[in-house]
Amino acid sequence: MSIKENLEKIKTILPPSVTLVAVSKTKPIADLMQAYNAGQRVFGENKIQEMTQKWQSMPKDVEWHMIGHVQRNKVKYMAEYVALIHGVDSLKLLREIDKQANKYNRVIDCLLQMHIAEEETKFGFDETELLEMINATEFELLKNVKVVGLMGMATFTTDKTKIRREFKKLKTIFDTLRAKMPDLHVLSMGMSGDYDIALEEGSTMIRIGSSIFGERNMQ
Repeated sequence: MSIKENLEKIKTILPPSVTLVAVSKTKPIADLMQAYNAGQRVFGENKIQEMTQKWQSMPKDVEWHMIGHVQRNKVKYMAEYVALIHGVDSLKLLREIDKQANKYNRVIDCLLQMHIAEEETKFGFDETELLEMINATEFELLKNVKVVGLMGMATFTTDKTKIRREFKKLKTIFDTLRAKMPDLHVLSMGMSGDYDIALEEGSTMIRIGSSIFGERNMQ
């Protein structure tokens, strides 16, 4: 099936309230333009340099999401244009995003990454760290970043019960946090292998790569 057909197939099962991020990392601009011409406007990249090159070449109504782990010294390269940073996992990183966004007189939307997987390989806050950070005075002083939601990745496993349990946990944390932060509206969970479970558990944003573009070119 073509990229256009893949997109149409996914969109038929997505509720209107859910944002589809087309994960385009390692894919050539020609592939991205096929998705763009089929109506896709939100693209996710995990390398800032690659995303910046694509931003420079693609139409300016594309919304770019940084979905990979972010190194603080690279934030300056995307601060001019990035729409949403998914993997914010420290106050230090938030401070750097705030500083770089200020240079462009922008407010950059961010998601706080939660560690929900029952394995040690993923980045992210646990619940205690999350509450400590959002209650810190320094967090309140950040004017050029806006935390709009949470993101989490389930364990890479075929055990659907485990995946569902992890997504349920993230949704519970999200609902609890919304009581303190009413502006929260994005719950980013679910990728090509598990987005069906994520949608059932309340995800409002899914990240799909291989089911749109085919298998990724490994780099």
